[in-house]
Parts: sequence; C-alpha cells; structure tokens
Amino acid sequence: MKILVCGGAGYIGSHTCVALAARGHEVVIFDNLSNGSEDAVQRVRKLSGRPLAFVEGDVRSLESLRMVLSDGVDAVIHFAALKSVSESCSEPLAYFDNNICGTIRLLQAMDGAGVRNLVFSSSATVYGDPQVVPIHEGAVLQVTNPYGRSKLVAEDLIRDLCGARKDFNATLLRYFNPVGAHPSGLIGEDPLGTPCNLMPYVSQVAVGRRPRLNVFGGDYSTPDGTGVRDYIHVMDLADAHVKAVEQLNSSSGCQAINLGTGHGVSVLELVRAFEQASGRDIPYTIVDRRPGDVAACWADPSKAFEVLGWKAKYGVRAMCEDAWRWQLANPNGYRRH
Repeated sequence: MKILVCGGAGYIGSHTCVALAARGHEVVIFDNLSNGSEDAVQRVRKLSGRPLAFVEGDVRSLESLRMVLSDGVDAVIHFAALKSVSESCSEPLAYFDNNICGTIRLLQAMDGAGVRNLVFSSSATVYGDPQVVPIHEGAVLQVTNPYGRSKLVAEDLIRDLCGARKDFNATLLRYFNPVGAHPSGLIGEDPLGTPCNLMPYVSQVAVGRRPRLNVFGGDYSTPDGTGVRDYIHVMDLADAHVKAVEQLNSSSGCQAINLGTGHGVSVLELVRAFEQASGRDIPYTIVDRRPGDVAACWADPSKAFEVLGWKAKYGVRAMCEDAWRWQLANPNGYRRH
C-alpha cells in the first residue's frame, strides 16, 4: 500500500516508517519538524534502503494535506501531535489547536480525497486515573489532563466520521509508555528541550547531559511509592502499527486497541534496569508529584493479540539496552536544521 505517515519524522513515526518499508509498503512522511528532524528522515531512508518521500507540512493545513493525499494514498497513520502531559497542563490551547484541530483537518482532507483507512495514535491517558488495572478497552474513558482530553476528543471525532461514512475504517491504538530505540542505534527518542518522559531523561543523565533525575512523587500507593507504568518498546509499537494498517481493509468501522506489555514497572525499577544496562549510576531526587499524573497504569493487551495477532516481544532489559545504545551513539541527539 501507499501509506501517508503524519508525524513520520518523530519518535514513534520514524520507527514505524522503517517497519512499513521492510514490509514493502510505499511510505510518504508528512511532518512539520516541530519535534522531528530531517536527519531522522535521512536515517529512516538509510535503514529502509529506499528513497522514502518526505513532505514538510503541518497537519493543520488543509491545503497541504489535500495535496499530499491526492496522489493515490491508500491509508493514513496519524502520529502528528504534541505529547507532553505536563506541558499540556500549562499550555492547553496549544494542545487543543494542534491535536484536535489537526485531526479535524486530516479527517476533512481524507474525506474529500476518498481515503478511507486510518490508524490513529491514541494514548492510555484516555483512561485517566483507572479504577482497575490492568486496563481493558471497555474501561471508563476519563481524563486528568489536557493532553488526554485532546486524544479522547480526537477519538470521538474519528468514531463519528466512521458512523457517518460506513466505508471509513479506523483503528485507535491506545499505547502506554513508549521507550527504547531501533537496535541499530541510528534512530531513537530525541525530545526538544527538557525531556518530559522518563526514559530519555534517564538516558541524558547517564550520558552526562543532565546532572540528576527528578522522580515526581514518592508517596503513591505502589510497592516503592513511585509511579507504575506499562513501558513498551518502540519496535513493538512499530510492529503493531504495521499489523493494524494491513488489516484495515478487512475490518469495518472504528475499533480501539490497547498496546502494552501487560506488566507494570515502577520509576525506580526502570532506573535500576537502566543502570544495569548502561553501567552508569543514575543519581535521582524524589520531588513533588507532577500535575496530571496517576499512580499506576498498565494494559490488558489481550485484544491486540485477538484482533491483530500482536503481542509485545521485548522486555525492560532490551528497552534500556537499545535506548542506551542510541543515546551513547548520539549524545546530542539528531542534527536539527
């Protein structure tokens, strides 16, 4: 298929583009480079061994989307979003503008171009502070921060379009905490500014870019008092996106699927695992909880296996080893232009 990957120069998008190309799909990367880089695109091409197309554009631009969708696109994978929980609490309008308005523009452009297959990058934040863990897809949908709200609203928009267009197929992939990097060390997670997620912050402490880690909250009702999350290797996520887009034509309507390992890991457990993988000490300080965070969140991933034939293959050790290989080879991240 010819697949448009919105946000394909970003962290999860770049790994998915490599996986799609490996399966023989024609990939078009569409990205405004707000949190990606042309260097990442070049490295994706190198790993793929193919001259993948790249269009610099913003998902909020209907004209740009119409142009790129007019050339025989079969399906779209939509990653293009701002993604920091903490930043969304201080800048909610930016998140609503990019994540919600961008999704509206993409759906309008797809509708006009007759493109009827969509895989949407959603998030476990749509479950808010879960009443029960592990979390299954039928759990109550609620949010505790503007980022989660933007994902939940986008899901609702997609569901409504699927209801109105009976030939429109969409899969909403709700993933938990993406970490790790491509095993080659060529592509990985390179956030702009101060990392908002745990693994890249820990990596930057290990490589000497940052002096110590702040652990947000040590008084949660968890085994060691720190937050518990379901960390999932980005290569597992990429594989799930490939499987999801390949089965769209055989499905109908809109379905939501969790992507996780089904196991919770605390912040301090991940820190210790990274110390073992890197051979470096990770100094840390426990500080106040962060607005919008929850105590514990991990997936019931059984539907992903039933529907997609997918389950996570990589454990925490591989996640840490691959993240460290990327960080060590790229101590300052990608070259940005």
